[in-house]
Amino acid sequence: MDIEHKNRINALLAFYGDLLAKKQQAYLRYYYEDDFSIIEIAEEEAVSRQAVSDNLKKGCEALEHYEQVLALYQESLERQSLEENLLAYVTKHYQNDEHLKDLIDQMVNQEIN
Repeated sequence: MDIEHKNRINALLAFYGDLLAKKQQAYLRYYYEDDFSIIEIAEEEAVSRQAVSDNLKKGCEALEHYEQVLALYQESLERQSLEENLLAYVTKHYQNDEHLKDLIDQMVNQEIN
């Protein structure tokens, strides 16, 4: 498994994991977050390796479908890029304006609820 795929699935899990069936969610977390093998997951959950493999595949497909429809992950990446550009601009052109830096820092670090 390549690291980019693993990182993408972990990111998609953060956005859409609660939309998955509990078993899919658990198997994906075991596999992508905790680095369990399919065999280890099967033993932990007392199911067949095929059941784990099927749930991993279907779970990944569901996450990709949610992202295709909702694009929350892509929007977060775009927002992060804009925030980085804004911060770089302010740092370059307004390095002495501490109030502006504080406001931007508050905006960038604010969690969306």
